[in-house]
Amino acid sequence: MFMSCHGLFDILKKRKTDDRNNVNLDDFESNTGCGMGIHCSECPLSFRCSHNGNKDVSKTTKSGQKIKKVLLMGNPNVGKSAIFSRLTGLHAISSNYPGTTVGFLEGSVSIDGETYKLIDVPGAYTLDPTNEAEEVARRILDEGGDIVVIVADATALERNLYLALQVLEKGYPSVLVLNMVDEARHKGIHIDLQTLEIELGIPVVSTVAVTGEGISALKAALAKARPSFILPMGKDERWRLIGDIVMRSQQVTHRHHTFRDRLEDISVHPVSGLILSLLVIGLSFYAIRTIGEGLIDYVFDPLFDRFWGPLLASLSNLLGGSGFLHDILIGHLIDGNLDWEQSFGILSTGLYVEFAMVFPYIISFYLILSLLEDIGYLPRLAVLFDALLHRIGLHGFAIVPTLLGLGCNVPGILATRVLESERERFIAATLISVAVPCAGLQAMIFGAIGSLGMRYVVVIYASLFLVWLILGYVLNKILSGQSPELIVEIPPYRLPSFRDLGLKLWFRISGFLLEATPLVLIGILIANLVYSSGILPLISNFLKPAVYLLGLPPEAIGAILLGFLRKDVAVGLLLPLGLTPQQLIVAIVVLSMTFPCIATFVVLFKELGAKRLLQSIIIMISIAMLAGIALNSLLPLMIT
Repeated sequence: MFMSCHGLFDILKKRKTDDRNNVNLDDFESNTGCGMGIHCSECPLSFRCSHNGNKDVSKTTKSGQKIKKVLLMGNPNVGKSAIFSRLTGLHAISSNYPGTTVGFLEGSVSIDGETYKLIDVPGAYTLDPTNEAEEVARRILDEGGDIVVIVADATALERNLYLALQVLEKGYPSVLVLNMVDEARHKGIHIDLQTLEIELGIPVVSTVAVTGEGISALKAALAKARPSFILPMGKDERWRLIGDIVMRSQQVTHRHHTFRDRLEDISVHPVSGLILSLLVIGLSFYAIRTIGEGLIDYVFDPLFDRFWGPLLASLSNLLGGSGFLHDILIGHLIDGNLDWEQSFGILSTGLYVEFAMVFPYIISFYLILSLLEDIGYLPRLAVLFDALLHRIGLHGFAIVPTLLGLGCNVPGILATRVLESERERFIAATLISVAVPCAGLQAMIFGAIGSLGMRYVVVIYASLFLVWLILGYVLNKILSGQSPELIVEIPPYRLPSFRDLGLKLWFRISGFLLEATPLVLIGILIANLVYSSGILPLISNFLKPAVYLLGLPPEAIGAILLGFLRKDVAVGLLLPLGLTPQQLIVAIVVLSMTFPCIATFVVLFKELGAKRLLQSIIIMISIAMLAGIALNSLLPLMIT
């Protein structure tokens, strides 16, 4: 059974008026009583009404607490994060829900002397979970809150009301926010807020989060939040009620097809959409590389050379220029001088790799990624690549960490958190580590072998792409479980808010620094200890038979093993060996596919755990050897 406002007012027929539109819902739980003129035993709201003396309201009403907990809930892509940032500004922290990789934001806001703790709950379409994000959303809601702010897309009211009704059935004091009302108007959609308030029994406000319109009204509405009279119901009953509500509160008028509508259609067409996606990806990588290299050349390299370098040189002199402590902190001096990439000290290479080699690309990648996300293009890109990625055990959103991995494997692997299952995250992280070369490695590939002819570069990239496809297909077949279908709402194209873009960029890069910096420094320390201990020569002698199978000289072992520290530096170490083009191709492909750099390796350990990391390492070594042996056999037939 369900109860809408119409059923409620039928039961409360003792009132003198029959016009439900004259009901003032703000009086429903006023200080002087609900004013309905009936005894609580006759009221269908008795079980949740604060005027019922037999009701313990501690679960839903915690007015005695100084800080009220507010849950911000809604479907994906409805503007929850934009509203969150409008309310909290920079006063927010990023967290993962315990036991999961699903993240959410927490912040606070003070309104009229009342402090509210806001939680940006992961986006969900339903409280009957279909993925890990929806499972986390339901758990957070079940843990309770003083107020639930339900954010809905005004352009898709019917779809958004399903989750809204499920939340209202829980009985929490709530407020409904109709966001993007400007886009709804442009589409000829008009929603009567007063009617919707009466239908749902809670305050309803309209907002345009990207401009800040309606945020003040939302702040005022928090104090008026109240439980709805919507009672628990079944799925079919819920959809019938939604249809009834939409029919009474929404009106759609004729509207001409605009240029933006046509662009949206082109973006998801199998042919034109693919062409557009390649153009967008190409321009994005050009922008990412330009911004990243600009930050390195004009910001970070000068900072390290002019300020940090002299400080380390002074510290090196104080430590005597050598010794265990010197080698750990400063690293090994190259020709008597500090080398940012090869010294491998915690304070030299450790900080330089993190801040001057990786961090600039992190900034540029997240900037472009956030821009594409806010414009509304990423969901379209996910849809276009969904069919291909499903064949290798992933769904369309795996294109995002894959693209990130082409800039730097570290943010690529961290971005696998957007995927819904542990199985998908393992496949995606392994594929990125094995077959997705980072920007630094790609630069060395072009520099090392591009001068010999672009056909050699094409062979390397074709080999990595083929391995990416085959390995993904094999992992999809042998790993238990299935990849969920891609369920994504495609939002309209929008002009991004630069304020919200800046806040999103800050949250992402600060989160990366907090997570990755200690891992990189620890990794550099471990690598330094291994390098100083003399273990590498022993490993090189042990691996000589494997190198012969690859058609490489024994001297190539050291360079390949040093790829564990920095792959781009390792490629540079191959050049003095006088390898033939065929040997150089084999060595670079094997180097690309074996152990990722130390920063990526440590992040893999953090994201996958020890057991999964060991499995990934076995896969890396096996597939790299198979690919290298195959190339050594086939290249003489392909290259003359």
